[in-house]
Amino acid sequence: MRLVTLAARPGWHTEELERAARERGHQHHLCRYEDLTALLGAGSGLRAGAVALDDADAVIARIIPSGTLEQIIFRMDALHRLSERGVRVVNTARAIERSVDKFWTSALLEQAGLPTPETVVTESLEEALCAFRRMGDAIVKPLFGSMGLGLVRVSDEDTAWRVCHAVEQIGGVIYLQRFIPHAGRDVRAFVIDGKVFGAIARTADDWRTNVSRGARATRVELSPEWADLAVRAAVALGAEYAGVDLLPGTDGCTFVLEVNGIPGWEGLQKATGLDVAGAIVDLAAG
Repeated sequence: MRLVTLAARPGWHTEELERAARERGHQHHLCRYEDLTALLGAGSGLRAGAVALDDADAVIARIIPSGTLEQIIFRMDALHRLSERGVRVVNTARAIERSVDKFWTSALLEQAGLPTPETVVTESLEEALCAFRRMGDAIVKPLFGSMGLGLVRVSDEDTAWRVCHAVEQIGGVIYLQRFIPHAGRDVRAFVIDGKVFGAIARTADDWRTNVSRGARATRVELSPEWADLAVRAAVALGAEYAGVDLLPGTDGCTFVLEVNGIPGWEGLQKATGLDVAGAIVDLAAG
């Protein structure tokens, strides 16, 4: 099969996908989003450099590079167009759009009946401060972001005002989520094709448990209840593969925090020895 990986740049994950595709006898091309060109009318099609994406059997969509609003929309439109022209895209543009937007992710999780922390999303500083007073201890998160970047924990009103005011001043949206005590440990479940492929516990000395920030990853086996939460979360966002963050609170309740539709898996693979890239290639080629 002819597989294409669209990514921001070469790196560990794209090299793993290249290896897995070649080992399975597939033809593989790595292309950059910045090289996308759409042709309408004569010679209609979509290409990245010299690679005709319409001729691909499947496209694996990886990290979309930062850019202007127009650039981001064009790249997402390109993924939508490929799907509409019959090219298999993993994950779809719709799933990626849902998962990169923390508000929409939280709304879909709630709609699916999954336990999520109390959350308030607003452009109003007054509304945000009212929500903080009710919560008492909260995390302010950027609406778009990953790897724990931009997260600020606020536990007093003066800090809450300064952080939320700063977001308001730059024309941002304030995403405020109740802090769940968790002893510096959460679980990342990697869901592929409706099943938990593997899972790790992430332990840190900080309340942020991202492996990219130095958290320690160890392999865990999920209970049927936790595995069900992870699978239902991925399904709620329409993601064929996803990293689902589960947070066991100290009160015995387990929350679904986030669903990453373009997840990394280096920490998972090193902790478990699983061939994650191979499973993703098999998913795309299936």
